[in-house]
Amino acid sequence: MAGHQKEKAITDEVHQNQILRELYLKELRTQKLYTQYHVNPLRKVHTITRKPMSWHDNLEEPADARFLNLIHHAAQGPRKKYPETQTEGQEIGWDSEPLVNPQRDDRRLNHFRVYNDITLYKAKMWSLGEDDRHK
Repeated sequence: MAGHQKEKAITDEVHQNQILRELYLKELRTQKLYTQYHVNPLRKVHTITRKPMSWHDNLEEPADARFLNLIHHAAQGPRKKYPETQTEGQEIGWDSEPLVNPQRDDRRLNHFRVYNDITLYKAKMWSLGEDDRHK
């Protein structure tokens, strides 16, 4: 099959011009000029941020007191906003004050590590990695 070659059709200028004319007319038929544009309701709208150095975007506007109060109220923690918990998840840690006043000098609640001579010696041995067993 390598010896069998296809003959190329010789195209003249008239034939080539007719092909281009048909292509041009087909494009004109399918082309539609849009003059009214709108936002596609099925596509998400991306907001575009303003330019920081633009003069008309940085005009001073009067502060809206109601809006500022709303923002400050939303920024507060739930304990400041509500007198009681609103969800079951808020019940954990809602009362964060300890039930018993922590006094560091009360020996009943605080058991500090106290070293005597023998316990200090043994703690030093364990920190060095020596063990009790004799080999």
